[in-house]
Amino acid sequence: MMFIMKSFILWVSLLLFGGCSLKQYEVTEPKVIVLKTPKIKFADTGYVRSTDNSVKIELFTAGQAVGKIAINHLVCVEGEGCLSKGSFNESYLNKAYPDTIMQHILLGKPIFNAQHLQRSDEGFEQRIQNKAVNIIYRVDANQIYFKDKQNRILIKIKTIPGQ
Repeated sequence: MMFIMKSFILWVSLLLFGGCSLKQYEVTEPKVIVLKTPKIKFADTGYVRSTDNSVKIELFTAGQAVGKIAINHLVCVEGEGCLSKGSFNESYLNKAYPDTIMQHILLGKPIFNAQHLQRSDEGFEQRIQNKAVNIIYRVDANQIYFKDKQNRILIKIKTIPGQ
């Protein structure tokens, strides 16, 4: 009975916590990544690995891996475990954000259901302001730029020249 229970616990653990790390990503790109949130302060290089709706960022400082964030149906933060997207926002960003915001930013997709979306030849821009947020979000071929002035959050993902 004890063996069956241990096997079940191992299987459930792999299913819940291994789901983020077992994903096969189709695109891997080196980037300059800046993350400034209430809980994360990072500015250096990293890799953005993605499929259509899943994304993982691997963060490096001086060539050494220092962290990973994988987003699929959960948000898994290395060393912290996996959270629902809403719980991740509440802990790491802002509880007023839609659940998919971090995933959409990292994939360069419109946020807030494409509210105030202005398309251009280079990409798009969104400006979203209400009592909870003051966001400027721009996406073009070379950079993803997200800044929420009200909540002091900055996310920049820039293509490394020559890549």
